[in-house]
Amino acid sequence: MSLDDLLAAMKAAAESTRLRLLALLAKGELTVSELTQIMGQSQPRISRHLKLMCEAGLLDRYPEGAWVFYRLAAQGGGADLVRHLLAVLPDQDETIRLDQQRLETVRAARETQAQEYFAANAARWDEIRSLQADDRLVEAELLRAVQGRTFEAMVDMGTGTGRMLEVMAPHTRQAIGVDLSRDMLAVARANLQRLGLTHCMVRQGDMTQLPLPAASADLVTVHQVLHYAADPARVIAEAARVLKPGGLLLLVDFAPHTLESLRDQHAHRRLGFDDGEIHAWLRQAGLTPLESLPIPGQTLTVILWRAQRAGE
Repeated sequence: MSLDDLLAAMKAAAESTRLRLLALLAKGELTVSELTQIMGQSQPRISRHLKLMCEAGLLDRYPEGAWVFYRLAAQGGGADLVRHLLAVLPDQDETIRLDQQRLETVRAARETQAQEYFAANAARWDEIRSLQADDRLVEAELLRAVQGRTFEAMVDMGTGTGRMLEVMAPHTRQAIGVDLSRDMLAVARANLQRLGLTHCMVRQGDMTQLPLPAASADLVTVHQVLHYAADPARVIAEAARVLKPGGLLLLVDFAPHTLESLRDQHAHRRLGFDDGEIHAWLRQAGLTPLESLPIPGQTLTVILWRAQRAGE
């Protein structure tokens, strides 16, 4: 960060409303409308402050359909400056305390909305879950696969409720879940918020075209979503694209089965996968397959496939 950049960033932060915005966004990402509701200022005014801080490198901006989410900058000189500013902000300031109280109201409303959606759709997940291996067994094997490692950046493709972000949170310094469904992203945000996992975030996007640069993650998870894909090989290729050299891919899905009801009633495009085709797709994507692990359930067997990108 040059001296001019530092001065610009300091000027961008040196205003009471902007400091209040930084204090709020330290608790997690928020939309303009949520920030307007909390701070009691007009949307154009809040938007101008946010735009200025984004241009100065203090905030990151993520469009999602008609919405835009704002979050503290994840890296760069602006991110360093924000960390210093937050460390000296007066927590007991009456205005900041009131903002935080209003934030809790907004977050509670977000969680209620998300849980209402999940409750309305939970039956279809529960039906499938009853047929397969216990989630706890699968998650235990995933954790065993990363035992003793800490990853700088994780990507969860087709994140759904964000469960993989929760499971892997202790093993990663930053984690991003990507999903096309805004309803599922709302559930994931509420779950991450409730657990205080501020280093985890979610973004809207297609898992065949992740909104992420190449070689940006050292851990990628694809948990129970490959069977929905029209082109599974393309999903694996996209996972390989965002993996750093030496990065690890963890892929969980069904072994081959004959339950046509999952295709008819639950929109499964594929009725499971065998080692041969998964390994072929992994090699085609430039990854080295590691040992796979079948985990039997009541009717369906789940398989954990592991693969690694060659190091430099």
